[in-house]
Amino acid sequence: MNDSPERTGALVLDVWCELQCPDCGSALDDLRALRARYGDRLELRLRHFPLEKHRHAFAAAQAAEEALEQGKGWEYVEAVLGRVAELDRGGEPFLVEVAGELGLDAEEFDTALIDGRHILIVDADQAEGKAIGVTGTPTYVIGGERLDGGKSQEGLRERVEQIADRLLAGQE
Repeated sequence: MNDSPERTGALVLDVWCELQCPDCGSALDDLRALRARYGDRLELRLRHFPLEKHRHAFAAAQAAEEALEQGKGWEYVEAVLGRVAELDRGGEPFLVEVAGELGLDAEEFDTALIDGRHILIVDADQAEGKAIGVTGTPTYVIGGERLDGGKSQEGLRERVEQIADRLLAGQE
């Protein structure tokens, strides 16, 4: 997921995430810091990896894709990840409620969750994640290197920064 057109020359950080995952919520500060540090030089791309143990994760991934279509993808992701306990309790109605709070077309959200228009994107992300060895969330891939944040967030942002700095220096 990406809220803007592909930026040529930007380094891509794939963020394999699940919107019902507390660890992904904890990673938000790191993602904000990376955005602040690199700006347009680093493209954060949300990749979906809903886990079976979280029953609303697949719907949440589809909702995030609808938010992207409506122009507020990352804003929606952050809003949901900041309220994981509410998603646990509220399920799909909560996802639609958040859309309304952000000024998105909540009725269209509801329809998208019913008609499944974003299922193929979520399925493709999940299949690709499995193929490259993603087993939990968050997992990051930058410059072909996979970093597993599901086990520990400790030192992860620093590792991403080391790789990003090295790769960006090579582009100059």
